[in-house]
Amino acid sequence: MTETAHRAPAPAGETLDDGPNRPRRRRRTLILAVAGFVFLGLAALLLGGDIFAPAATTQPEQTMTAVQIIPLVILVVMFVVATRWPLNIGVMGLVASFGVGYFLLGMTDKEILKDFPASIVLTIIGVTYFFSMAQRNGTIDIIVQNCVRLVRGKTLLLPWVFFLLAAALTALGTFSPAAVALLAPAAIAFAYESRIHPVLMGAFIINGAHAGGFSPLSVAGVLVHDVALANGFPISQGALFLASFAINLILSVLTIVLFVLLGKLRDGEGGQQADLDTRTGRPHGQQILTLVLIAVMLVCTLGFHMPIGFVALSAGLLLALVNIKEHQTFIGGVSWSTVLLVAGMITYVSLLQHVGVIDTLAEMALALGAPLLVALVLCYVIGVGSAFASSTALLTAFIPLAGPLLATSSLSASGTVAALAIAATVVDVSPFSTDGALVVANARANDRHRVYRQLMVYAGGVVLVAPALAWALLVPTGVM
Repeated sequence: MTETAHRAPAPAGETLDDGPNRPRRRRRTLILAVAGFVFLGLAALLLGGDIFAPAATTQPEQTMTAVQIIPLVILVVMFVVATRWPLNIGVMGLVASFGVGYFLLGMTDKEILKDFPASIVLTIIGVTYFFSMAQRNGTIDIIVQNCVRLVRGKTLLLPWVFFLLAAALTALGTFSPAAVALLAPAAIAFAYESRIHPVLMGAFIINGAHAGGFSPLSVAGVLVHDVALANGFPISQGALFLASFAINLILSVLTIVLFVLLGKLRDGEGGQQADLDTRTGRPHGQQILTLVLIAVMLVCTLGFHMPIGFVALSAGLLLALVNIKEHQTFIGGVSWSTVLLVAGMITYVSLLQHVGVIDTLAEMALALGAPLLVALVLCYVIGVGSAFASSTALLTAFIPLAGPLLATSSLSASGTVAALAIAATVVDVSPFSTDGALVVANARANDRHRVYRQLMVYAGGVVLVAPALAWALLVPTGVM
């Protein structure tokens, strides 16, 4: 689960012909296109009864009242503003919840915060608190160095090593951007040294991070499960994890095939020494304790079904007691921006549900045609939007839309929700997202413009293919 990078890294080494503002113009054009797409989609839903089903006069026409339209327009404006400027959409969501709830609906503060996601917030705080310590005490570095040492001399296996490392980190609870940030410097340096295309390596890191990103231990997995459960269609956490891993694995294989067909598997001259320490050593002291605590967390959460938030906080407190001098540094490692994002979006979407916006939109969407077609449209809308906006925010907004669709059809709840979740995250290879921007930022200074441009082209292909792939494998087949 990632947030959109507010500004893509400025590509270095651009020519005078390209102009320094050309990437910004491209981004502005794409943002306007997405905003227009969203508005057209809403207009189609609002007029759907007349445009898509003119003969359906036997049932009452679904219309939206002003009390429903105003909060919906505010939601769209929030997405556009958060995409254009570096503002946290969660903060906007909390402020909008107060404005809509207090002034438009006459609700008290307790009523506005009735559906505040306390358990999800606790999970985010606990997991990021613990893994900030694991990063700072060198445990993550030890794991990376030992895994890379196992494939020394077999350079074409390196992308798969980093794919599995990223998947393991996110499956254990590390946020996708945090996992990419941890691995990208080493991975991109190894790519240049081994003459592997940096875009290929970057794609493998991001795909790996998303492959493990919906495990029962991860914040994203808990978020999707809890939002689905709150909307009346429980899903299998294990099936969600396996589906995400399988589709990201397939995308990685297709990426290899694509680069082979284009003759881009090997890149550059190679041979330039990367400034990277590849020496390995045995874990010691706090690193051993951290590894033991990770194992204990797995046993407690998977074996005894204990809440991951409390377990991670407890493990983090033990590490803090061992290194009490750096406790304030560990607190700073908590992903407060994600806490605000999730809390604000879920609180605001709960208000939309309270006034009937979600149900009305879902009923209008059903008028577009068969449930399978509606599911495919939702996958593409959330996929295109997530390439520019927060995947987490879109998930909290779109998963409730699947409720009436699932209630009036034979579609699998787990398959449909998994397709939406995967479509929302795999597009984070875009250089406009945090994950993609980290790949560009770690490219060599004289190569960033090329990496930026080629990663954008690659991301465009992913946006076209991945939502349809997730839908085709998970929704019509009923495998989940």
